[in-house]
Amino acid sequence: MPRWLTRTAMFIALLLTLTACSRVGLAYRNLDLIIPWTLNDYLEINGEKKDWFNERLKEHLSWHCTTQLPGYLDWLDRLKTMVQTDQVTDEALQQRTREAKAAIAETAREITPSAIELLQGLSDDQVDDMDAAFVKDQRKRQQQYLKPTLQEQIQERSERMVKRLDDWLGPLNDAQRQRVMAWSTALGDQNQQWIANRAHWQNQFSEAVAQRHSPDFPKRIEQLLVNRESLWTPAYREAFSKTEAQARSLLVDLMAESTPAQRERLLKKIDGVKKDFTDLKCLKAAQS
Repeated sequence: MPRWLTRTAMFIALLLTLTACSRVGLAYRNLDLIIPWTLNDYLEINGEKKDWFNERLKEHLSWHCTTQLPGYLDWLDRLKTMVQTDQVTDEALQQRTREAKAAIAETAREITPSAIELLQGLSDDQVDDMDAAFVKDQRKRQQQYLKPTLQEQIQERSERMVKRLDDWLGPLNDAQRQRVMAWSTALGDQNQQWIANRAHWQNQFSEAVAQRHSPDFPKRIEQLLVNRESLWTPAYREAFSKTEAQARSLLVDLMAESTPAQRERLLKKIDGVKKDFTDLKCLKAAQS
């Protein structure tokens, strides 16, 4: 399963990412699978604010575990049924994606008030450090993803996808590898649109936090966290729609070419993700 789909489905909370040093987040296993993006490289919480954060984080983890994870388990069951019945179709994948996006939005709405309170309490030095980290991040990604030639970007993107798929399906055959290369080629210069839009969002976030004591700050942060798509650049909006369609097409074709062994491996991986969640004490307590 491509990481973008897994991470989208397993989204937990932006609030978890607002510090790099909280151990409370370890309550969730495989945290890298359930956080699609992170601010923990840009902002560090210390002192009394860290204690406040940890307490608030416990509350959000409890809410998420008891109210959201059961829905994720159902989502994984629907995904598993698609594989078992050979119904990995474009229509079915679109429905799974809509469900995942709805889960993301619900969690984002839940944690936005805490995020607003946390951001309003930042010092000027913390804001400066965050802005500097954003700039560093943009330069790093431009170096990594845009400096290579377009053909090199296509090749590297294909290799990254093959590596992810190998983990979920096992080794791909020649036909599947060729399909992945065709997918990467079709995306063209998508790296350019993705990084430009990421920088666009970061810049808007910085501008909003700079005005964190203004009356419209809560509304602005809500838009940035809950309604992110409304702030996308027109170029990225068009590119993203095409990227999603290309990803669905890739999945449909790969599953059509999959072997019984690959499908069995995928089903076991899905079961493994389910077990990671069902083993959580908070979920067991909610179901008892």
